[in-house]
Amino acid sequence: MSENSDKTTTADDLQSQALFYHRYPRAGKLEIQAIKPLGNQRDLALAYSPGVGAPCLAIHENPGDAAKYTSRSNLVAVVSNGTAVLGLGNIGPLASKPVMEGKAVLFKKFAGVDVFDIEIDAPTIDEMVSTVAALEPTFGGINLEDIKAPECFEVERILREKMQIPVFHDDQHGTAIIVAAAILNGLELAGKSIENVKIVASGAGAAALACLNLLVSLGAKRENIWVFDIDGLVHPGRETNMDQWKAVYAQESDAHALADHIAGADVFLGLSVAGALKPALLKQMADRPMVLALANPVPEIMPDLARAEREDAMICTGRSDFPNQVNNVLCFPYIFRGALDCGARTINEEMKMAAVRAIAGLAKEEVWEVPRQATGGEPLIFGPDYLIPSPFDPRLILRIAPAVARAAAESGVAERPIEDYEAYFDQLNRFAFRSGLVMKPVFAAAKAAEPKRVIFSDGEDERVMRAAQVLIEEGVSKPILIGRPNVLETRMKRYGLRMRLNEDVEFINPESDSRFREYVDEYLAHVARRGVTPDRARTIVRTNTTVIGALAVKRGDADALLCGVEGRFDRHLRDISDIIGKRENVRDFSSLGLLISNRGATFFADTHVTFCPTAEEIAETTIQSANAVARFGMVPKAALVSHSNFGSRDSESAARMREALAIVRERMPDLEIDGEMQGDAAISEEFRHRAMPNSTLSGEANLLIFPSLDAAHITMSVVQSMLDALHVGPILLGSALPAHILSPSVTSRGIVNMATLAIVEADIAQKDLREAAE
Repeated sequence: MSENSDKTTTADDLQSQALFYHRYPRAGKLEIQAIKPLGNQRDLALAYSPGVGAPCLAIHENPGDAAKYTSRSNLVAVVSNGTAVLGLGNIGPLASKPVMEGKAVLFKKFAGVDVFDIEIDAPTIDEMVSTVAALEPTFGGINLEDIKAPECFEVERILREKMQIPVFHDDQHGTAIIVAAAILNGLELAGKSIENVKIVASGAGAAALACLNLLVSLGAKRENIWVFDIDGLVHPGRETNMDQWKAVYAQESDAHALADHIAGADVFLGLSVAGALKPALLKQMADRPMVLALANPVPEIMPDLARAEREDAMICTGRSDFPNQVNNVLCFPYIFRGALDCGARTINEEMKMAAVRAIAGLAKEEVWEVPRQATGGEPLIFGPDYLIPSPFDPRLILRIAPAVARAAAESGVAERPIEDYEAYFDQLNRFAFRSGLVMKPVFAAAKAAEPKRVIFSDGEDERVMRAAQVLIEEGVSKPILIGRPNVLETRMKRYGLRMRLNEDVEFINPESDSRFREYVDEYLAHVARRGVTPDRARTIVRTNTTVIGALAVKRGDADALLCGVEGRFDRHLRDISDIIGKRENVRDFSSLGLLISNRGATFFADTHVTFCPTAEEIAETTIQSANAVARFGMVPKAALVSHSNFGSRDSESAARMREALAIVRERMPDLEIDGEMQGDAAISEEFRHRAMPNSTLSGEANLLIFPSLDAAHITMSVVQSMLDALHVGPILLGSALPAHILSPSVTSRGIVNMATLAIVEADIAQKDLREAAE
């Protein structure tokens, strides 16, 4: 099959998968959920008639009260007429709906902003303006999307004048904010001042002109900016393809080609077409030039070609497979978050510049482990290949939203200025580590690492096979399935999976494998003095798939093991203990469960291993769990939970928790921890301070340590059911090599989550070994 045929097949597969994704289990990507109870007659009376009259009258008397009594202050309209959709062009409002739903999902996932996507049949400026302006009573903000230029400029201008809520055209300003942050940092590295640099722009559409306008607001001189489009230089007197917004950047010159003006340029800004910047032209640019080649999917110049011509160039693209990706998701959710939270009437230049400086500043901060892993595991230090933060840095909301809210207040456009920024920051911090934002950086880290060989003991299980398919498509793993090849082939066909044995996925046949004798010898080396005879060892290696998987990891034939879809946890743990063993200086295994809900992420230990741990074992579990929490990019806050509240009872279990606290404080003095305390005190700082005003734990605990397995497992399962929380785990702690025991109820998605975590652990372990060897 030709390379073009392969590409066509891949594109067809993606389209088929995308259609399936959007159709099942329910059509679309969004739903509306009630956030107030409606379970009895009183609830009904409060939610609707007659109780609803009270907030209606309050709002009629004071319109500002709509922020108190309705969802308006957290509701944004994503509005499009479908005239300039993605790379699809003018496909109309109805066909644009999947894109607008996707934008709504990003708002919700990254910043907790609710969105109604609104696609309107309004091709003219007047129709757009009249329709959108009439929506003001419903929404706290308007995000204009995929509207063609030049109409988009006029639509936004008029709406900003007519409406008293933020109106933001993300195609323009989102791109501009990230570009400006990258340019400020690049110029700082080059020792240049924005007031003096020469800027050459290829492209004069909405995004390009917004970038230039923002750069001018930051100090760039119009006379130093040269703009080119499909008709060449934007210059006075040009009649073709001109408008009032381009005319601002018209420059007098007899030479109208980009090649005639690139000499001495400090910044190339490309928002045009692939190949617009020829490699030879780079040689004419100034020292340490900035090249922002942002055409997608193929930029104006590929980074490898640019680097070959100019090693000193600082390069940004719109692609995720190169450093310095300019991605609008870096800013638009967080700008609206800040604007909504302070009741901003508009998003002005001061707010945009605050976002620019917040993004630029974050790139200079020490990079957390997870964003570092997301970019390949290389040290991320502010420099030419790290001008802007990773989109997966959870601190984006913590830096941008407060900066935007503060700028709104200082510039006089905030109706409800933030009064307590410390409390506001804490509120954002709790959101930043919820749901997908907890696992998303882990997925990014796994994708950035070299693909790891994850071996699945239950390779014939449908959930495992579907998870393996996802891992292959994500490019993060080379799965190894333990299973009979004829069974695997039959089930792949039955489930409609496209992976192929010995091409996309490896397998170990438990009935016949060339390594069988070596595996038996390895197994005997570990268990021969535990009553296992050679004959018994041969039988176990042929029939126990967890043993096979553990042996593969121990021998280096795989990097991580996942087992446990079938069978008892303790039996799988026995096999892992016998073959892989415990990490050096670890007394015993323990386990950690993670629940992710709208409230955030909470870890529970020990949920699966030790029934009644000693104080020493509790302390060891706490320390291992805290280290595991830190690998998620979170600061662990541990609470030793008990029926006793800071000495209120002198039971044996309470005494063990007190002793464990003393041990942890001695061995891990920097850990934020306290106990023993009751469950409500662990979650509520207010309750905790009533019992212990000088508690050494602040805020809400995210790591709960229990005095017994019963308490941990029961609590976690009840909380999971009540909150409909996503469970990640159990995460096995203390293993010498990455290995995890899944629960029989695990879903295919849960397997993907645990495999991704195992991949990151394997990558870290391999890096640690290399560093130790060096």
